Amino acid sequence: MEHSFPEGDFHVRGRFWISGPDETFLGYGRVVLLERIKEYGSITKAAKSMSMSYRHAWELIESMNLQHGKPLVISAVGGRGGGGARLTTEGERAIIIFRQLHDRFKDFLKDLESELASLKKQRIRTGGPR
Repeated sequence: MEHSFPEGDFHVRGRFWISGPDETFLGYGRVVLLERIKEYGSITKAAKSMSMSYRHAWELIESMNLQHGKPLVISAVGGRGGGGARLTTEGERAIIIFRQLHDRFKDFLKDLESELASLKKQRIRTGGPR
């Protein structure tokens, strides 16, 4: 029996993240948070720019800092001049590494999508009744 792939516009999709022993260490959203902290110099402003609560942003930062062993983000308490936050060298490096791996992952998905398109064109013979 011959079968063909269903008609339609199909795409290959996937998500990529780096897991630690117990939970996510870095994912797309966490990296965007780090990038926004770098841009705004503030956890509050970074969180707001992502429609995220300060508490959730802080929990993500604490998780990344604890899992890494060295802080990715350092914050200063507010005061007359206000507080702030900045990325450490380790935080900058984490962004670069994640982005490099994420780009390779996107290339992998493009390759799979090309393979899917090729396979769709082929007729597949199965071992069903003749």
